Order: sequence, then C-alpha cells, then structure tokens
Amino acid sequence: MPNLLDAADKLRKQLRSLAFPDPVSHTYNPLDYAWERHCDYLTRFGAGTKQVLMLGMNPGPFGMAQTGVPFGEISAVREWMRISGPVGKPDPEHPKRPIMGFECERSEVSGRRLWGLFAQRFPRAGDFFKNHFVANFCPLVWMKDTGANLTPDKISAEAIAPVNEACQEHLRAVLQILKPQLLVGVGSYAQKQLATAAEEVGCTASVGRILHPSPASPAANRDWAGTATRQLEELGVW
Repeated sequence: MPNLLDAADKLRKQLRSLAFPDPVSHTYNPLDYAWERHCDYLTRFGAGTKQVLMLGMNPGPFGMAQTGVPFGEISAVREWMRISGPVGKPDPEHPKRPIMGFECERSEVSGRRLWGLFAQRFPRAGDFFKNHFVANFCPLVWMKDTGANLTPDKISAEAIAPVNEACQEHLRAVLQILKPQLLVGVGSYAQKQLATAAEEVGCTASVGRILHPSPASPAANRDWAGTATRQLEELGVW
C-alpha cells in the first residue's frame, strides 16, 4: 500500500537533480536536510484517510525551511504538535538564511496565523489531524544572492516545469492515499494545483480556497483568522 512517506521520499529524490538559473542563487529542500522531522509529521498525523486536505504553496524561510513541517512555525510545531529534534543543513547554505532548526528565533507569520487558528479550535493537535491534513505543493525554497525569498512564479517557466511535474505527481498520490472529500487551497495558487490534480485522478472532492495568511497580503493583515474561519464554514469544512 502506498503511503505519504513513500510519496514524499520519491518527490525529494526527483527534485535533487534540478538546477535553477538566475535570479536563483540558492535552493533549499527541507525534505532532505529536515527529513526526520518531516517523517515525524507524516507518521504522527498523516495515517489513514482524511476528510479535508489543505494545501500551501512552498515553504517560508522561517517555517518549513527550519522545521520540515508545512507552515512549520517553530512554537506551533514544538508546543502544539509536539515535534522537535535535530535538523540538518542544506549544502550550500546561504549566509543570510542559515538553517537553525528549532533554535531559530524568527517566527513565520503565515504559520503562526494558520496553526494558531487551528490550535484555538482544536487544543489537541490529534483532534485536528483526525479529519484534516495540511501539505505543501512544493517543498523547495529559492533565494536570490541577497537572501531574499523567491516564490515559484519568479522562476523561469523552463526551470519550474519539471518541478511542477514532480509536485503534481506527488499531489495526485496524496489525493489517492488520503481520499479527502474537501480540498482547500491556502491561496489561489494552491487551489489551482488542487483542481488540476483532482481532475487528473478523477477525485470528485469539492475544491475551494481560503485567504493566504501571508503578512505581504493587506487583506490577511485585517483579521485573517476571522476571514479564514468564515471561508472554512462556507466551504463546509467547519
């Protein structure tokens, strides 16, 4: 029987050989250097089927890049999920974007907002993950030579094509493993990827989205939790 660990292992190996042109200076893959913590997340919370699958885009520099957990804001992962432990280093590592693992003192706002909302509604992480699961479409983090983060839309079409192909294959596997009834993109990019994968595998789950919690979004800085809660209620998730 295929499982999330096998699917993630296949994805990380597929992405290892890829190279990216300017403006990309460094590429991090937390599925490699933070593999053990990612495995902790999958084995602890990804067993069985789920009613709801939520999907993000790719890691932030102070979330999954540090912990190996999607939207993995450190305190949420350590205190709510009870996941912690050693995290390795990418090679090469950008001097302005060091991987400190659970020693990192920066907090990812998107992850703090997302997991904070879920923890408020489900004080025990196990109660949330009984019916919900959160994944990222792509595990890679790209940086400019300045250390500034690059989102997938800033990568050339030719370079991003094999990434999207591998990540779509992985997402199709996740849908077939978890068999969700509701698909929720965290932002419009993730919603589009979910719709594409669902159509490919004949998944009849409804597809919707919630506002991305990024602080770069003015709308997200105006009561993101309230907006996301209303959207989840309208989608029938809550």
